[in-house]
Amino acid sequence: MERHYGWVIVATGAVITCVAAGSMFALPVYLQPISDDTGWSRAGISMAMTVGFIVMGIGGFFWGTLSDRIGARPVVLIASVMLGLGLAIASRAPNLLVFQIAYGGLVGGAGGAFFAPLMATTIGWFNKHRSLAVSLVSIGGGVAPMVVTPFASVLISMYGWRPAMLMIAAGATLIIIPITFLIRRAPAALAAAGPSDQQVEMPSRAKSSVGAVMRKPQFIVLAAVFFLCCAAHSGPIFHTVSYAMLCGASALAAASIYSVEGVAGLFGRVIFGVLADRLGVKRVIIGGLLLQAAGIYTYIYVGELTQFYMLAAVLGLAYGGVMPLYAVLARDYFPAHVMGTVLGGITMTSAIGMAFGPVGGGFIFDTFGDYHWLYVSSAGIGIAAALVALTFPKPGQSSDAKLQPA
Repeated sequence: MERHYGWVIVATGAVITCVAAGSMFALPVYLQPISDDTGWSRAGISMAMTVGFIVMGIGGFFWGTLSDRIGARPVVLIASVMLGLGLAIASRAPNLLVFQIAYGGLVGGAGGAFFAPLMATTIGWFNKHRSLAVSLVSIGGGVAPMVVTPFASVLISMYGWRPAMLMIAAGATLIIIPITFLIRRAPAALAAAGPSDQQVEMPSRAKSSVGAVMRKPQFIVLAAVFFLCCAAHSGPIFHTVSYAMLCGASALAAASIYSVEGVAGLFGRVIFGVLADRLGVKRVIIGGLLLQAAGIYTYIYVGELTQFYMLAAVLGLAYGGVMPLYAVLARDYFPAHVMGTVLGGITMTSAIGMAFGPVGGGFIFDTFGDYHWLYVSSAGIGIAAALVALTFPKPGQSSDAKLQPA
């Protein structure tokens, strides 16, 4: 029964990530309504998301380390309150600075509390089908654009952006808090089990300090690839709705592009998860990064809604499939009792990468009047991610890492 409870953890994590990610990353559909209503610049509004990514990264590292000590449940509970409060304050913001502090500070800080603790908890429950389980938890992030983003768009069209954001704040809090009580730590024996020939030596908690973890070459390369991967797709994800509207799509139709990406991401998570269990995580990550870079570059050639949908399917499949696999590769390198710290660390670097996209895309648009160079530069960063991924060290075979005994 204990082992089967892992699938309850998977379902719980999927719902929480759906609501949390959807609430935070719905900002692109608010972008034009906020700008039209307040006169704030797109770059200024986008800066709230950039601040959010930076705070999310720093917070993710803190929350991940904390979850190693007190468990994921209290961390997620605190974050759900912060998420609702941040969205509520942002919806009432009288000026851009207050909006940036509320959305970037509180909402961003809350966002960092979900990925590392939930993934670390899920990984602890599985030895077999680990890639699939982690991918299924991340499905919540793929469902979010299909559910929360269009829902927010409808609310905006009916009530305006301020009431819409306030309603999303209330709904997210009321959904996340009750189901958080389903989260449990994995049984000690199950959490400790793992591929003994694939982990760097961490024989004691004293030795597995934050500094010791972050000095491992496995961590450094993993964090670098995650950083570049997110830096590549954050700008295109954030600004594609605005780009589609510039090409003549209606607000609702443009928002539906996220739904297509979400559906493709669902398939990508399952397909990439199964392939990673069979072919190896490293190979699948590299292939996904190359597909992502190609998809991003192709955006410079699209202008019709159908083309946006087709490309969204490819891009959603690529980045949706790759993102959860970093956690699986981390478990190949490190033991379970430092997973929160490891995942929090790579989340921090990925969030910093994500931070460049929104404000960078806004700056490019304000400077050149279009998004052409956003997609060109993002594709180049995506290729760099794939090249760095080729340097992933084999688990347990670095100059300063010994094999952990069985």
